[in-house]
Amino acid sequence: MIPTLAHYIDLIAKIVEVIGVLIMFVGLFFAFYRGIRSSSGFSHDTYVEIRQTVGKSILLGLEVLITADIMATVVTEPTLRSILVLGFIVLIRTFLSLSLQVELEGRFPWQSKQSTTKKSSPNSVEKN
Repeated sequence: MIPTLAHYIDLIAKIVEVIGVLIMFVGLFFAFYRGIRSSSGFSHDTYVEIRQTVGKSILLGLEVLITADIMATVVTEPTLRSILVLGFIVLIRTFLSLSLQVELEGRFPWQSKQSTTKKSSPNSVEKN
């Protein structure tokens, strides 16, 4: 029973990995499709929109790949090496996800949105 269950979980993990890669691949083509269909031609705004869409699809794909790695590690024999490999993979992918999110949103996830959108100088006065 356990070897059969491990086999199916490993198979599901492989399917989830394929889904993660497909998310990134389809997101890339979707971004270019939206850029081409843009009525304003290829401008700076179009470039930013393509970049944002590609970045978001990479972020989602990385999260799905982390899930697949965790699933695959759970069904294997828990050795120190396999746990370290999983830890490094998750660490690298988490760093990539964090870097992409900072690049896309211009702030860290734990920062409030007001701290980056509200750029008031100390001498400015708010109007009500």
